[in-house]
Amino acid sequence: MTDPATDRFATAGAATAHRAVTPLRLADFDFDLPDDLIAQHPLPRRSASRLLVANTDGLDDRRIDELPSLLRAGDLLVFNDTRVIKARLFGRKSSGGRVEVLVERIEGVRRARVQLRASHAPKAGSTLVFGDDAHPVHATVAGRSDAFFVLEFDDDLDAVLERFGRLPLPPYIVHRPDAVDDERYQTVWARAPGAVAAPTAGLHFDEPLLAALESAGIATVTLTLHVGAGTFVPVRVDDLSEHVMHEERYTIPSTLIEAVEATRARGGCVVAVGTTSLRALEASADEHGRLRVGEAGTRLFITPGHRFRVADRLLTNFHLPQSTLLMLVSAFAGMERIRAAYRHAIRERYRFFSYGDAMLIEPSSAARPR
Repeated sequence: MTDPATDRFATAGAATAHRAVTPLRLADFDFDLPDDLIAQHPLPRRSASRLLVANTDGLDDRRIDELPSLLRAGDLLVFNDTRVIKARLFGRKSSGGRVEVLVERIEGVRRARVQLRASHAPKAGSTLVFGDDAHPVHATVAGRSDAFFVLEFDDDLDAVLERFGRLPLPPYIVHRPDAVDDERYQTVWARAPGAVAAPTAGLHFDEPLLAALESAGIATVTLTLHVGAGTFVPVRVDDLSEHVMHEERYTIPSTLIEAVEATRARGGCVVAVGTTSLRALEASADEHGRLRVGEAGTRLFITPGHRFRVADRLLTNFHLPQSTLLMLVSAFAGMERIRAAYRHAIRERYRFFSYGDAMLIEPSSAARPR
């Protein structure tokens, strides 16, 4: 029996599975989600979240702290070690009028690319003022870059954000950031500042779970991908082939390449923790699955039909309707499996989005390398 709450997603998934030429449409990734399933706060314990296992055997309701028993000795977990910065600033134009700034990317000690909200867009050369009257910080609008403004601050930007910035919680979390968010909207291994959104699949891991994974012979390694504010920008085209993905910066260290090669040599599985880790791996890999060390940027847009080269499994949260992240997980697991998983999750009242529960999924046969 089809659940009415996900009926559109179900119908779209079935249609997508049977067409070979028709372009993917935005409506193919739509579904209705009750508002009360959107998690507004983290659970008291990180590893208390539920885990929906979705593979070729069907769906299985488990818990995150059972992960050591769901993986095998010799497997490898790939984490994203980016750290969320206090990227939201509130200020005013020197001519009057409020402004809200969300830093997309820090491009220098005093320079940033930002999203900017104001009643009237500021002109190049105009000045914005942040902080209090006693210790104001000024920023000059240096110009535009695509949909972003470029600002030049008169003080060290890291210091400005630390003093006046707020944690940029996603728009679907409606409370003002507090001390709990300052701790829990970061992974326990976050070390490289630069993200404006958390790699949320990693939020489920705490020290006891990491210790249990190590005891079970499951290895861990990190890469860095700085999640940009573009992850929340809606897809505005119906034909997905016309969508241009936002760029994100990532770094692949040599230790990761060595760990992946060692895992493959011993017959283990590479498990990407989060869509950000998966995207970085795919952006870096060549057609044979070989990873390149170093830093780069990617606009890779992964949709059904993509064949994955590195990861054997994916741990991920539940994602927004019509989002590029939902498209990515549908590419990895297949539209039918994701459709069934989301219908099940809504029926069983899983918690959704950043502070929500998680899924552990295997790639569909169509997503595996030839």
